[in-house]
Amino acid sequence: MDKRSAHRISIIIPVYAGERTLPTLIEEIAPLTEIQTTRDGNSFTVCEVLLVHDCGPDRSDTAIEALSARYSFVLPIWLSKNYGQHAATLAGMASATGDWVVTIDEDGQQNPADIGKMLDCAIKSSLQLVYAQPSNPPPHGWLRNLLSRSAKEVSTRLLGNRAIGRFNSFRLVSGEISRTLAAYCGNGVYLDVGLFWIVGRIGHCPVRLRDEQGRPSGYSYLKLLRHFWNLVLTTGTRPLRLITILGAFSMLLAIGIAAYAIYAKSTGQVPVRGWTSLVIVVSFFSGSILIALGVIAEYLAVTMGIVMGKPLYVVSSRPTRPAINR
Repeated sequence: MDKRSAHRISIIIPVYAGERTLPTLIEEIAPLTEIQTTRDGNSFTVCEVLLVHDCGPDRSDTAIEALSARYSFVLPIWLSKNYGQHAATLAGMASATGDWVVTIDEDGQQNPADIGKMLDCAIKSSLQLVYAQPSNPPPHGWLRNLLSRSAKEVSTRLLGNRAIGRFNSFRLVSGEISRTLAAYCGNGVYLDVGLFWIVGRIGHCPVRLRDEQGRPSGYSYLKLLRHFWNLVLTTGTRPLRLITILGAFSMLLAIGIAAYAIYAKSTGQVPVRGWTSLVIVVSFFSGSILIALGVIAEYLAVTMGIVMGKPLYVVSSRPTRPAINR
């Protein structure tokens, strides 16, 4: 089969501490550079593997240089300092040329052989973005897995979209979407939130996770907390609207207490103490202040969206088709 008729896939691997794991991972990817046929009969080939060096603590740079010298499909991207996984992934997306872009971790936990399954899922249901959905628990401790599930549940509610809430670093994205996102995204944007801005069709593909080749995770609990907080800050205005809701509730409470106090005073049923008026005044004006802060926060959220590069619209070269049920 002609390679020109097959789906061209770019693989992006953000590299932080991959000195030991990268050679094995690239060896697994190498056979995929030849034309593969998926279970549903779709043909694809990996046209390039972009290794984005994120300046970690080990000698990943020498491993990347050796791999790029050995394999013609391996292309290094050198960042000037450590920017984080999402920034490194966006740097790779900006340089990817494939019809589809796959993002995968360096630790070997995710199996490149599952790319064909994810491509089938995307084509079958006309999806622009497919997340891997692990069918087994991640190879971490119970506490970290619990915190991860809780964080994703919170993010689902903040975004108001249950589909993207189950995100994963193993993704298959339309190449056009990924390059557009890399052009728009500003500093500090959580990658999956950025995808949510411009992706209309999202799906999930069940995969099985593997062990991390004996390499400890590069994310401490403190880094994971910082990661989660960045997600909260970039999800939009939903968290900010809690301020307005609390303010409105406080004002309604003040009005309710005042109405009851007036009624009790006029009927003489209950003696009204002096602190009642103090509670009413504090509750009412505290609510007014919270509502004012909520309105200001909404304006700041609009400004933040502009600064982060959230696009007003994105033009696609192909129609975004509805779901196809087969």
